[in-house]
Amino acid sequence: MAGRRRAVLIAGPTASGKSALALDMAGAENGVIVNADAMQVYDTLRVVTARPDEADMARAEHRLYGTVPASTRFSTGQWLNAAQSIIDATGDHPLIFVGGTGLYFDALLNGFADVPEIAPELTLQVQQDIQHLDGEGRLALLQQEDPVAADRLKVVDPQRLIRALAVKRATGRTLSSYQDAPQAGLLGEFDVERMVLDPDRDVLRKRISRRFEAMFSGGAVDEVKALLALDLDAGLPVMKAIGVREIGDWLDGRLGRDEAIKLAATATHQYAKRQRTWFRNRFADWPRRGLGGA
Repeated sequence: MAGRRRAVLIAGPTASGKSALALDMAGAENGVIVNADAMQVYDTLRVVTARPDEADMARAEHRLYGTVPASTRFSTGQWLNAAQSIIDATGDHPLIFVGGTGLYFDALLNGFADVPEIAPELTLQVQQDIQHLDGEGRLALLQQEDPVAADRLKVVDPQRLIRALAVKRATGRTLSSYQDAPQAGLLGEFDVERMVLDPDRDVLRKRISRRFEAMFSGGAVDEVKALLALDLDAGLPVMKAIGVREIGDWLDGRLGRDEAIKLAATATHQYAKRQRTWFRNRFADWPRRGLGGA
């Protein structure tokens, strides 16, 4: 629609060429690239999380890449607030949101529950409280404290369980009550183009394998050394980035180099499969494209 500011949403699994496509679009339209990947917001791990390098960052304006300390938790709500600030601060420039975190795109379009910030200490306490429980015990605990959330969770994912319990204990309200409140996205005044990059599975598998081999030789080891030297809580999101455990085990002598690379590539394949399933189920009406670049 003429006169409306443009926003492009590029979603897709890891290694599908999203960043290359975003760079091409930004160059053609003088656009601002906004990170929509939950791991690429953190500092310390540029290579491991496949963040754009300095040359790519110089080709177009990039926002929300490597801006969050590894020692913190960065929620979807915080990302949405940051996205609003970027919308407000970038004038009429087209915005190109690119990444593999589906919840970010969903929040951008449909809004996100305005849940108060939860103290990290309480989240850690909840995490410790459920460690001894099996799946059935965890579900029973959630059923007791937030029956609606328990009913919605077909599989009791530990992170979602911890979130629901922490919110209830911190605020006295259930997470589901926040989620069911009226919400609105940020792009109502934009002309929005949406796409999911959906490359051939075998092609994607080869790209993932090649990329992690290059990462291992291109700075990922030094990044993991620097991260581990911070002695962070193992439950922090950044500590769960694919490659951190595998490279850490190699550094400690528990794995050989080739085995570490193979395990990290396998974990990345599995992650890409989960991403594709999420996008297929939640973004079924988004146009599909092939590879976005080398």
